[in-house]
Formats: sequence, structure tokens, C-alpha cells
Amino acid sequence: MCIRRNYMDSINRLEIAKGVYFNSIKDNRFKTSKISVSFIVPLKEETASVNALLSGVMTRTTSKYPDFTLLSKKLSDLYGAHLGGFVRKTGDNQIVTFSISGIDDKYAFDGDNISKDMTDLLCNIIFNPKLDGNSFCEEEITQEKRQLKEVIDSEFNDKRTYSINQAVKIICKDEPYSLSKFGTKEDIDKVTGEDLYNGWLSLLNNSRVEIFYVGDSSSDAVVDELKAQFSKYDRTECEIQNIVSGEVTEVKTEKEEMELSQSKMILAFRTDISDNKDNTMPMRLAVAMLGGTAHSKLFNNVREKLSLCYYCSSRFIKNKGIMFIESGVEKKNIEKAKKAILKELDDLAKGNFTDFEINATKLSMCNSFITIADNEFGLETWYFSQVLSNKISSVEDACKEVNSVTREEIIEMAKKLKLDTVYTLESKE
Repeated sequence: MCIRRNYMDSINRLEIAKGVYFNSIKDNRFKTSKISVSFIVPLKEETASVNALLSGVMTRTTSKYPDFTLLSKKLSDLYGAHLGGFVRKTGDNQIVTFSISGIDDKYAFDGDNISKDMTDLLCNIIFNPKLDGNSFCEEEITQEKRQLKEVIDSEFNDKRTYSINQAVKIICKDEPYSLSKFGTKEDIDKVTGEDLYNGWLSLLNNSRVEIFYVGDSSSDAVVDELKAQFSKYDRTECEIQNIVSGEVTEVKTEKEEMELSQSKMILAFRTDISDNKDNTMPMRLAVAMLGGTAHSKLFNNVREKLSLCYYCSSRFIKNKGIMFIESGVEKKNIEKAKKAILKELDDLAKGNFTDFEINATKLSMCNSFITIADNEFGLETWYFSQVLSNKISSVEDACKEVNSVTREEIIEMAKKLKLDTVYTLESKE
């Protein structure tokens, strides 16, 4: 059983221009509102760095607010609204998002229409950037290049993140998912202002666009302005595609050595279950029972009882049909930990688990769903992932779905997980 709460959120979805979808989520729990515009394109080596740079460069200035001071003053005038741009990777796709959040209209003084003003500013960011002819300005580009390369360096320095990225490159070799959402430092250095200009036009004309409004006030002014802007373009919608394969011909093993105090081991598994075509809830529950909660098999047995790992957890990439088990281990325990982890998966596939484990994991998953939807960003993230897979359900519907999963379905899902890759990042002797 899961904890129940009453939710006021509901999603209203409509296409406002070719390949442009407006999603309005009405929720009276928040005193702020949030608007985001996400451009979804295939993740490609030649455009990854360009799109990543655009997410930062375009939120520094606009043609109307040509320096950071003027833009900051405008945000301050909007009751301290927050403006942001970021890039992410979802399956084999790259997503460039621009967002603004601020006080909801009903809490503004003198009937100020803050949502309209925030939309106007967001449209300035997206449709009227500061340009130098057919090029973005060099000063903003230079600053953003430096920051983006620092982010890439930080991922390298965080060996837990680095090891996952390396495992992804192995299991998804020759697939877009193997690429970084930021591109590479070498590609970043090569990007010119003209490249960004062409990349910006490509986003406007050749992408799928998902717009989200989360708040308690009317979204009419928001949708009207964005519809007017996007309708100016002769757009082509990108189809969202993900490569999913459950086939494993041989287990790939790769080892690296570095100066570090704790070795890392990543086990990557393939399955043909993905949210592009399947109900993934039974698989998500199976993976959570294996290593997704504080009372999972990997945590209780491999980490706590056997003391073979500093941490050991599993997660399922539902749009790729891939499960990762990541662990921090002492070098001398790598093989022992690997055998113990695979034994826990084998036990799951054989049905060696209790009803308590099932119910505790279901409760944990339902509580995590509820927590995700407890703020505007989480609520948007919840529905965003669903519209990408064309399956929309509320938090309560998801809880009902996870609670309906049977023991037999869990066993079936565990049997479908096939080891594909073993990657270890080991400490030097």
C-alpha cells in the first residue's frame, strides 16, 4: 500500500504550432508559477557542443537587454523571477531548455500580470537573442565555453560519474546515447559565433518543442504569446527515437587504472523492455527491489551483510532498456562483489524474495513519486518524461500501477536482464 494525498494537478495538452506542444498543469499548492520551453533534437556529435553552449549563451543577454546588469534588473522588477537554461540527455535525444519562474499572478500587487511579463522575457531570450549580424557575440561565447569545459572537468574528477559515463560508452557504442550531452572540450573550442547562430535557427525550425506551464493562474496569456512566436516559423518536427536492443552476443569487459582510494565497478545489463513500447512499471519495481532502495537486496546483502561495497545500487534507464549496477569497492573485493551482485539478481529471477520485500519496495516507489511531484520542477519533470513516451498518468495512477505488479511479473522481468558490460575503474597498486 502507498501513502495517498489529494492532488489538484491535471495536465491539459494541445499543439499550438507544427511540432510545438503546450502543456498546462493546474496546481493550487504553489505560490509561484513556472514556464519552460524545451527543444528536443537527436543527440549528434556535430551538434552536441553547439546546443550545450546555446543553453548558456542565450540566457546571458537578449537584444532588448544587451548586458547582464539590464537583464538582472528586469528579473528583479518581476518580483525576483529566476531565469535558467540547461541541456540534458534523454535516451538518444538532446534537450535544450529555457525556463523562467516567479510569483504567481494572484499574489502580485495591483493585479500585475506577471505570467505575461515572464513569457515576454522568455520569448526575448528564445526569439530575440543578442547578435552581431549572423553571429552570436564573442564575449558571451568565451565565458560560456570556459564554464562548460569546467563542468566537463568536474564530471571527470567525480569518479563515480566518470565510471558511469565510461560504462555508457561501452554498452552503447555506436549509439547516440554514448555521447555526452555537453559534447567534448575539443568540439567546444571549435564552435564559432556563426555555428551558434545556425544552431539557434535549427532549434527554432527543426525540433520538437515541449512547453510547460505550472501554476494556479490562467495560462491564456502564456499560450497566446508563444503560439504567436512559433507560428512565424516554417517548422519541421523531429521524431523522438531511441535504439533499444535486448540482444547480447558477448559480455564486454574493460578496466582502467587511476590514482584513487576507492575502485568503481559498473555492471550494465540489456533488456528489450522500454517505455517506447512497453509497460515498464514491473521492470522498474524489479530493479528497485534489486538495488533501488535502502532495503534492497544489494544494499542489505552485498553492502551490509557481506561488506563488499561502500555503496551498491541499481537504476533502470527506461527509454533505453538498460540497467546499471554501480558500486564502490576495494580492489581486492572486485571479483567477490561481482559474484555476490550476480547472485542477488539470480535470486530475484528465481523468486527468492518475500512479500515484505515487494510491499516495502512498492511503498518506497510510491513515496518517491509523491515527493517528486511536491514542487513545480518535479511536477514538470514527472509529466515531461511521460509526454516523451506518449503515456500520461498522474501520481496516483502510477501508484495504482506499481501496486498492481505481481510476483510473477517481477520474476519475468529479472529473467530478461542480460549482462552486457563489466567496467572497472581500479586503484593503482
